[in-house]
Amino acid sequence: MIWTLSPAPVLSQAKFPERPVRLVVPFAPGGQNDLIGRMWAQRVAPLLGQSIVVENRGGAGGTIGTVEAARAKPDGYTLLIGNTTTHVINPVAMSSPAYDALKDFAPVAIVTLVPTAVTVHPSLPVKTLKELVALARANPGKLSYGSAGAGTITNLTGELFKRQGGGLDIVHIPYKGAGPGLQDLIAGHIPMYTPILAAAPISYHRAGRLRMLAICAEKRVPAAPEVPTAIEAGMSGMVVQVFNAVLAGAGTPRAVIEQLHQATVKALADEAFQKDLRNAGAEPVIDTNPEQAARFIRDEIARWTPVIRASGFKID
Repeated sequence: MIWTLSPAPVLSQAKFPERPVRLVVPFAPGGQNDLIGRMWAQRVAPLLGQSIVVENRGGAGGTIGTVEAARAKPDGYTLLIGNTTTHVINPVAMSSPAYDALKDFAPVAIVTLVPTAVTVHPSLPVKTLKELVALARANPGKLSYGSAGAGTITNLTGELFKRQGGGLDIVHIPYKGAGPGLQDLIAGHIPMYTPILAAAPISYHRAGRLRMLAICAEKRVPAAPEVPTAIEAGMSGMVVQVFNAVLAGAGTPRAVIEQLHQATVKALADEAFQKDLRNAGAEPVIDTNPEQAARFIRDEIARWTPVIRASGFKID
């Protein structure tokens, strides 16, 4: 898709961009990463005074498009909408990483954060995270949790919960996608599920078809303000937030990075854009900058590496 616009020389330092900018989405159309990338392109293109061409280059769990963006000329004309999968999970889990998540990219901004949650079937006799931990400790190996698949952020949420709970013995049941696992939870086939916070689990929680015990974020989210954070529930390290970030290739001129960053900040300051992102299930990051983005990704890699390795998940 190409976002077209009338020329508007906002943020026009240097001579960038003089032609359309390409945004690589490393996943198939229709997913959250794709949606957020397209919304970013639509909002930022007028601020740059150039079109932004969105290209889906899916495959290999996001690796194909990510490698393509990493190998492109570092001039700001090829960007990537990366996320936790492309820049944390895959690089750690790959036996022979196809790219370096830190050295091969120059972050522009973290655009959104999307937390996960800990949910249970209403029949489970727990109403808080502490009660779930106590139940798991009293019944080692008898509880299970579902995820959207091995190696997904929902799987890592479950594994982090086990670690935060002191080494809980809970069986992991991987599903092929978020939908099947959520449906099995509602049907009572599994007692626990760790979804990405989205409209479906929130609506099921409010309808009483599942019980959302905690959201794995640093603070309560506007989409479900009644649900406490895991930190409030006593697990200070239980923060799981999927990020979507705009990244350029390493070596991209600083002036170009700054121009892209300023356009992104201006776009994110628009309340209508913030509303659109929240409607897509994502929380906008309105105070982002390249240095913070780089630090955030580096810290996420360090934080998740032991969890990923302990889970046994590998990509050959």
